[in-house]
Amino acid sequence: MDVCDTCGNSYDSPMTITQNGSSGVFDSFECAIHAMAPSCGTCSVRIIGHGRKSDGVVYCCDHCIPG
Repeated sequence: MDVCDTCGNSYDSPMTITQNGSSGVFDSFECAIHAMAPSCGTCSVRIIGHGRKSDGVVYCCDHCIPG
């Protein structure tokens, strides 16, 4: 049994996710999101959709983009 990199749960059907050459083993999408999803530059919410990028910073929505 593999152990989730985020929560430490032993799980018989884990998933391995690779992003930009870095991999992690997770027991749920929730743990994968916590470990790998970017955070909004303003409100820090985890971005699980497309998000928005401005001046090299990722934001969850247009409302959070300064200016």
